[in-house]
Amino acid sequence: MRTSTKILIIVTLLLVVPNVILTPYLLKGIVPTNDGFQFSFDVMAWVALGFQVLINITIGILFFRFLKSQRLTNAIFFSVVPLTLMYGVFMVYISDVKNKSDITSQAVRSTLNIATNENAYNNLLWAGLATLIYLIALFVIILFSCRPLSKVENITQKLGDGRMKFEDYKVGGGKQFKQIEHSLNKINYNYKEKENKIRLTNLEAQKFVPKELIKFFGKSGVHELELGNQIKKTATTLLCNLKSSGGQTVLSLEENFNYINSYFKVVTPLVKRYDGFTDRNTNEGLFCVFAKPQDAIECAHAILRAIDVKNKNQKELPPIDARISINTTDVTFAIVGDDERKIPSIISNAIDTCVKIEEINDYIGTKLLVSKQAIGELPQNFVFEHRYTGTLTTDFGQVPLFEDFSYYTKTKREKIKKLKNKFEAGVCAYNQRNYKEAKEIFEFILKYIPDDKPSFVYFNKADEKMKEVA
Repeated sequence: MRTSTKILIIVTLLLVVPNVILTPYLLKGIVPTNDGFQFSFDVMAWVALGFQVLINITIGILFFRFLKSQRLTNAIFFSVVPLTLMYGVFMVYISDVKNKSDITSQAVRSTLNIATNENAYNNLLWAGLATLIYLIALFVIILFSCRPLSKVENITQKLGDGRMKFEDYKVGGGKQFKQIEHSLNKINYNYKEKENKIRLTNLEAQKFVPKELIKFFGKSGVHELELGNQIKKTATTLLCNLKSSGGQTVLSLEENFNYINSYFKVVTPLVKRYDGFTDRNTNEGLFCVFAKPQDAIECAHAILRAIDVKNKNQKELPPIDARISINTTDVTFAIVGDDERKIPSIISNAIDTCVKIEEINDYIGTKLLVSKQAIGELPQNFVFEHRYTGTLTTDFGQVPLFEDFSYYTKTKREKIKKLKNKFEAGVCAYNQRNYKEAKEIFEFILKYIPDDKPSFVYFNKADEKMKEVA
């Protein structure tokens, strides 16, 4: 019991004594007559009236607090029963007052203007008015008693839809609803705790399972991934090969690991920046996946520039030579492993194709090779300078390859652009086994671009083939 309630009970008990003493003075001030009631209050009657008002206020507050401490059914019962008794007493009295001969009854008849021949229907009017007031009072009692139910309904709908609130829900009402309010807030708290745990789990899992990969599965988090889930989508794969280009510095195993890892720290943020994700690190390099080929190509340019900058800033260590191979094809993403460990992975020939493109990339000395399939998916307004370097034959068909030479310096880029058609003619001549023509074309190109490695490789290969034929 609250302290304020205890004080109210004590005040009410203290008011009982003066009310018992002073009530006769109040009754003397209300005089019944044949024409109604006359009021002649003296000082004591007014004091008695004041004490009556006070004790009724304290009793009313105590009764209201009593109702709030009850369950809903008990609260409605204890509020409706007194009202119903008052209504019943009034209805019995109003119907029987015409048969009473005492002076008080005569005053009531005169005041209410009932029980006379001229106004025989006034009894019914007063009874109807009393019934209307009774029904309105019942409606108000039930409305205020059940009002918290609508709040509970609204809160449960929000919780059912997963809409959580970061402050406590307020229901109001009696003791029973306070318990319900506590339970709903506990459910809300548990929801928030679960949501926070899922969020932290997803953030932690993104270190191992990129969120871009989860999006490929059409899921919102790692917890939704199930063993056996798989989906086939057209995607662009990028294989970034990072190798030391030599040097006199000898590194220990730990130094070598930190050395290579420092370059990976440069590459992986760039992959994320261009909406890609790293699927795995292989002996062949860093294998990444993009939804759009233009993102992969722009990422490749950024990687090559970043590697160049790092090589210049890290002169005491051997520089890293970066080569990138890009291909667009249908890729199958799947969840493999067992019930205890689920591993999102790529199950596709896309990896093998990228590895083979990388082998050609390494062989002909290019920096960035892109397949025809990837170029075909580029937007029309995408600026992409490239030249045909040959065709890769796989078990799944032919894959024409193009060197992206927009990475080179402006001077070299202009020279390659000027001799692009001649270079591609030399490649076609070589593919058609017209080695003499191919050798002459590449010899011509090397006079203008001595450091053009693809032309140098094709020149040597054409020369070897001519010697074999001879």
